[in-house]
Amino acid sequence: MLTIFGRSQRFCDGVTRRDFLQVGAVTLGGFGLADLLRAEALAGSTAKRRSIINIYLAGGPTHMDTFDLKPTAPAEYRGEFNPIATNVPGIEICELMPSLAKMADKYAIVRSVTGLRNEHSARQSDSGWNTNDLAILGGRPGVGAVVSKLHGTVTGAAPTSVTLSNFGEAGFLGPEYRPYQPDNVGRTNLRLNRALTEDRLADRQALLTSLDRMRRDVDHSQSMTAMDQFSERAATLVTSGKLADALDVAKEDPNVVEKYGVNQGGRYSGNRNLLLARRLIQAGVRVVGLSWGGWDTHSGNFTTMKQQLPALDMGLSALIRDLEANDMLEDTIILMSGEFGRTPRINSSAGRDHWPSAAFWFLAGGGLRTGQVIGSTNRLGERALDRPVHLQQIYATVYQQLGIDLNQKITDPAGRPQYILDNREPISELI
Repeated sequence: MLTIFGRSQRFCDGVTRRDFLQVGAVTLGGFGLADLLRAEALAGSTAKRRSIINIYLAGGPTHMDTFDLKPTAPAEYRGEFNPIATNVPGIEICELMPSLAKMADKYAIVRSVTGLRNEHSARQSDSGWNTNDLAILGGRPGVGAVVSKLHGTVTGAAPTSVTLSNFGEAGFLGPEYRPYQPDNVGRTNLRLNRALTEDRLADRQALLTSLDRMRRDVDHSQSMTAMDQFSERAATLVTSGKLADALDVAKEDPNVVEKYGVNQGGRYSGNRNLLLARRLIQAGVRVVGLSWGGWDTHSGNFTTMKQQLPALDMGLSALIRDLEANDMLEDTIILMSGEFGRTPRINSSAGRDHWPSAAFWFLAGGGLRTGQVIGSTNRLGERALDRPVHLQQIYATVYQQLGIDLNQKITDPAGRPQYILDNREPISELI
């Protein structure tokens, strides 16, 4: 197992979060792709043919300047931006997102999210749980790990869960259910070493088979034979290049790439992962997790919004159109969220601080009833006023759309059965 450390990001809590990459090759030792495929296969394949693209807005975006503007609030609350009408009567969003405004019928916004904690962690956006819950056992598993554990892959052509930004945790399920993370140095863990031809790889597999023949002869459970099959599938993924091709934007239609704005650079370069997410889902991945931008705006909030929102608007709207054009939107749930909202009152540094009492959640596709806003906050955007929705209800809705039984339990390392969620009531308006 090779670990490569990438670009770091520092939030206001002083913690540096490095995008580290764990590279598992098709080898005899170590935890690799074959191990991941083996763990997923234990789940069987009874799932609905739906997938998830989970977009994490790291740092916690302001709800007041994105999807829940308060134009009639005092100046120290409402901020610099105005709301604009969307193509759904009565729904307004920030003026910096005109493309999304033209397709509000394709998504739903939950404005009355409750149950959030004040923590700089992706755990809530990944699982619906906070970082402290079952922390002694590794924490709660994210949606990618749960899908891998309970349903596994549908097509068998790719890992069930892939992360593009080190977003997604296996929690107490263990590393075998952690999302697969391709390396970012030439995607070398998905390509053959130049010195290793396909014939030589086949020879190595043959050697492993010979070395294991004696053990396999006395293996009445046939587990060795199964191991060979998973190793063969892992090798096939590498030699076929299908997953590596999905991660190669150069193979995409240039006109599609242009719609995402990838080549504009700067903030727009983050849209590459949105395009990669569509390509991965198309290649058979069930859950793709990614992080977009940095939203910890204790100072210069409005400057940051002017830089980031137009780029996110372009990329997210392109993703929705792209999925629809490829007949994938109905079977792909898009989630977008951050750790919490931000303070309704603007601080002395033209920023907004942490505010877990109010936040938004964005959902699209996946057979959900879109073109609506669920819930509201009070006139100053301080707290849920109408139709409070607990964070876990969002994930209950997602799991139900995936065909996962919310009343089943997963055994933790201490031998205790655990529900996937405590609050298992889906959001009725979305189903």
